[in-house]
Amino acid sequence: MKKEILTIETNSEKETYSLGYRMGQKAQRGQVFTLVGDLGTGKTVFTKGVAAGLGIEEPVSSPTFTIVQIYEEGRLPFYHFDVYRIGDIEEMDEIGYEDYVYGEGVCLIEWADLISEILPEHYTEVRLEKNLEKGFDYRRIEVCEYWR
Repeated sequence: MKKEILTIETNSEKETYSLGYRMGQKAQRGQVFTLVGDLGTGKTVFTKGVAAGLGIEEPVSSPTFTIVQIYEEGRLPFYHFDVYRIGDIEEMDEIGYEDYVYGEGVCLIEWADLISEILPEHYTEVRLEKNLEKGFDYRRIEVCEYWR
């Protein structure tokens, strides 16, 4: 089941970051965010905002080659996945995916549509889209709750 919470339009990286920040401030233990969007839509900018909202001060970058980055200095542990380069879903088992997704922290998964079959029963999807006709920095961001 899908329930749309909100649709937001941002016109700068700062606004996209701010949305992530507010969501990070409200994030609860065990919450899973999934990010879906093409290259350059602001997934990493949004993620940096979430991390800051959790109180993480160290630099946050996309874990493209390591698959997961772990940040433990905030009010909750933050597990940042980038599954773009996953060749086989079994790789997720090898890195202990379930320990993070069903753990005590906040989990954020970039390119989550690539591993949709192993997503938990409940998660918050953040879908980012560009529209160059509305400007280079314009983003349409849909936030939806999913329950299976």
